[in-house]
Amino acid sequence: MIQLIKGFKDVLPGEIEVWQTIERAAKETFENFGFQEIRLPIVEKSELFSRSIGDTTDIVEKEMYTFEDGKRGHVTLRPEATASVVRSYIQHKMYAKDPIRKFYTIGPMFRRERPQKGRYRQFYQIDAEVFGIDSPYLDAQIIFMLATLLETLKARDVKAHINSLGCPCCRPSFQKALKELLDAKKEHLCENCLRRSEKNPLRVLDCKVPACREAVQGAPSILDHLCDDCSDHFETVKRVLTENGVEYAVDKHLVRGLDYYTRTAFEVLTTSLGAQNAVAGGGRYDGLVKALGGPEVPAIGFAIGFDRLAEIVAMQQSIEAKGPALYIAPLGERAIEAAAHWMMQLAAKGVSCETDFGGRSLKSHMKRADKLNATHVLMLGDDELDKGMATLRNMATKEQGDLPLDGLVETLAERFK
Repeated sequence: MIQLIKGFKDVLPGEIEVWQTIERAAKETFENFGFQEIRLPIVEKSELFSRSIGDTTDIVEKEMYTFEDGKRGHVTLRPEATASVVRSYIQHKMYAKDPIRKFYTIGPMFRRERPQKGRYRQFYQIDAEVFGIDSPYLDAQIIFMLATLLETLKARDVKAHINSLGCPCCRPSFQKALKELLDAKKEHLCENCLRRSEKNPLRVLDCKVPACREAVQGAPSILDHLCDDCSDHFETVKRVLTENGVEYAVDKHLVRGLDYYTRTAFEVLTTSLGAQNAVAGGGRYDGLVKALGGPEVPAIGFAIGFDRLAEIVAMQQSIEAKGPALYIAPLGERAIEAAAHWMMQLAAKGVSCETDFGGRSLKSHMKRADKLNATHVLMLGDDELDKGMATLRNMATKEQGDLPLDGLVETLAERFK
């Protein structure tokens, strides 16, 4: 028997209803805030991710699915969506007509990391990106929109953590102070962090190795090194979040895992999933569009871990599969032929409908209708066909009555529209 590759999963009926609920809520929420859907390929040139995410990140160093594709060189299964959205924004010159654009996309990402609970090699993200606005009011609005979606889904035990990563003007002084601390703590750092401390010391703050996390406990705060513009920006973000009822915590060690972030960075954490506690994260990346060959356009965005959010929603509310509006229970060959015709006609008119062609008994039909959560059952056999009538039963109230076969499809389509 061929089985799933480790680190991948099937989303089966019984679970997919939660996913569909989340997807519907995300689309409605984002579109209420002026976002448009964009759909992107899952394979991109590897250079896109090494240039945007950063050569010293875990993703680029060891987690990407990269392979040769003939003359096209190295290509990669996308490990995240932001770089792809930026590439599309630049390639199609969307900035020429109007630099302010809001996009969302939902789909699979791929990382070749060690599979564990809540972490898969093919995982799904809900991604939102905004281009062309550098206002702190937008930063707060983006976090508010994320909080609104989580509230809509009744996802409790979640809280936003925010920080500012400064800008190219104020970050160097912080990196210098951090580098001095890391040089004094070298014996406590893992091999990856020793290398990162030379190339990009900020990345050490994102390490999950316990010894490294302990070593940076006394690290300086970037908030003490912000320039006036970045400080004012961050203060406005906090004030607007507070005014709009978003609960948050300032986390001076929050840096996110990607190199392109500037100024506002944020994560939404949960207490419901143990060690894998990050549900969503994002921030501002004002230099990325230009770095990938586009104009100088500010941007901000976030990604939600779909798999983890589905776990939280499933724990906190019961979402059951919706049953068909009608189950047709035919008794005998003539009734089966009629049922086949009616089912096709009703389904084409928008009535969710099921039947069975296996010659079941009425009792067996009723058990199957009950298992499918059908709201109504239409029963007929040879006698009903001869009389030109069928019996319709309401499965909730147990009430039933006769319907004429003449014009039956139209009658039922009108009733269940």
